[in-house]
Amino acid sequence: MNPIRVLLADDHKLLRSGLKSLLQGMPDIEVVAEAETGLEAVRLIEEFRPHVVVMDVMMPDLNGLDATARAVAANPSVQVVMLSMNSDEHYVLQAVRAGARGYLLKNTSPTELEQAIRTVARGEMFFSSAIARHLVTGCLQRSAQIGDSLARLTPRQREVLQLLAEGNSTKEMARKLQISVKTVEAHRAQLMDVLDIHDVASLTRYAIRVGLISPSE
Repeated sequence: MNPIRVLLADDHKLLRSGLKSLLQGMPDIEVVAEAETGLEAVRLIEEFRPHVVVMDVMMPDLNGLDATARAVAANPSVQVVMLSMNSDEHYVLQAVRAGARGYLLKNTSPTELEQAIRTVARGEMFFSSAIARHLVTGCLQRSAQIGDSLARLTPRQREVLQLLAEGNSTKEMARKLQISVKTVEAHRAQLMDVLDIHDVASLTRYAIRVGLISPSE
């Protein structure tokens, strides 16, 4: 079996040495290059064509997120695992948008590091257990908030919201719901007050976010 070729990108030499020592003891994993800056990482990825890059988020010259975006754009087959001290969901989402396939915290275990490298080398995604729990908790909290806001609307207000987000005029909504134009306007004003959203564009984005309509509608 061909070894998984790994490039390490981190501006701390001691950390790179530690990672390299760990990886050299793992079967079928080979460290082929090391980079101290984001720009160097992009250049060495092009030169060595590693299967997996373990990339620090914060690096001089070019940060790890932008380096990842450049590297993936030039070499779509490369799989990047971001390495960071920060578990904030914002950073994780930025990494994924940049093209990273994994995200590890710097206090991760050797076992999890190996698992991440082997997982992304197969083309799958991997997040450290702490990150996964954090993401799930955030999703559940947002889901609860969305559910609470929708629960405050009456069934009729939800109907008006959907029709409004679908682009119907007040007269069209009145005809479809078989109510007067004034009643439609009253429902629209009430749902805007309940949601504290006071323009149609924002109401449409809200309707998409909570699943009342699809983005293509």
